[in-house]
Amino acid sequence: MPAQESVGRPRLYCGQACRQRAYEQRSATAKAGLSADVVLVTRAELDGLQDRLYQLRCAIEDVQTLLTEKPTKAELERSLAELVRSTGRLDRLWLNGKAAG
Repeated sequence: MPAQESVGRPRLYCGQACRQRAYEQRSATAKAGLSADVVLVTRAELDGLQDRLYQLRCAIEDVQTLLTEKPTKAELERSLAELVRSTGRLDRLWLNGKAAG
């Protein structure tokens, strides 16, 4: 979130869309009788996250395997680039507990 320059309460949401999604989630969990710390995601979102985590795990294993060998600089750069690429896709999914609730 951008730095807040005004006085008053700190912002909890980056914008109106995030505020609306948080409200919808709070409403859905309340209607279902779930606790406030429950996070609702669709099956497609969960599957996508699991796929990304698997890709990250594979990239980490590749780097670990490569480090037990005598890699060339090009092999090491290629393996680390794949690790960075896998991580980069995951950091967009970072959830902040305050913004989610």
